Amino acid sequence: MNNEGLPEQSANFSEFSEPTIDDIPEAVRDTPEVRRRSWPSSGLVVAALVGFVVLILSMAALIPKPEAEQKTATPQTDASPEATTIDSDNLLGHLPYQEAPERQLQPISYDGRLRLRAAAAEKFLQMSAAAGADGVVLAPLSGFRSVAEQEYLFFGVKEQRGQVALKRAEVSAPPGHSEHHTGYAVDIGDGRTPATNLSQKFENTAAFQWLERNAAHYSFELSFPRNNPQGVSYEPWHWRFVGDTDSLETFYKAQQLTRATPNQPQEASPEP
Repeated sequence: MNNEGLPEQSANFSEFSEPTIDDIPEAVRDTPEVRRRSWPSSGLVVAALVGFVVLILSMAALIPKPEAEQKTATPQTDASPEATTIDSDNLLGHLPYQEAPERQLQPISYDGRLRLRAAAAEKFLQMSAAAGADGVVLAPLSGFRSVAEQEYLFFGVKEQRGQVALKRAEVSAPPGHSEHHTGYAVDIGDGRTPATNLSQKFENTAAFQWLERNAAHYSFELSFPRNNPQGVSYEPWHWRFVGDTDSLETFYKAQQLTRATPNQPQEASPEP
């Protein structure tokens, strides 16, 4: 008992009881050190933030890309055969051609009636001279042809023979659609075997065989080989010049034409 009559407390009371938060003076209670003990550790906070960011990024990756971005990632091409092999300008398998200007035509025959454009005429005469040096006679049969002349060859002869337009187009181009209008096309025969002129039998002549070996050296090529995409009958006598930019652009549109069923080789009439 103490002097006031109260029970005497043990001097070691603090060893058996922890002070509560209310036992800590307010000034001490507000220090940063005490406040940190009331929140989770900083490591847990950082881990929670990182996990949240990863979750957001994962969800964003699952969202479909806008259509514009998809087109950018996978560009489309026009490589389908339908986009590159069909030309809507063709008529019965023939492309439209413009008449060559008269001032650009030069003679390739002795009488001057057969003419080609200047560049084609020069190369044809060189080719003919080279063939002659090899004992082969390249005889020009037809060169530049006007639309009016083609009018008769297509419609006039078609009526005489009672042919339908599609059948006639296999051996003769409609007016305005003949390669001869361009001044770059020439029909060639063998001067030593004229009976084969404008016939598929021409392929058996020395002239045709010489052309197969040498025509490309003078920028001439066969216009209508067997089973050509235009469906025109095989014409071993019909050659075209492709030795400058204008002639190349003029004729290579023909490579875009297609037909459902390739035409079978047949004996052609003498009017190409």
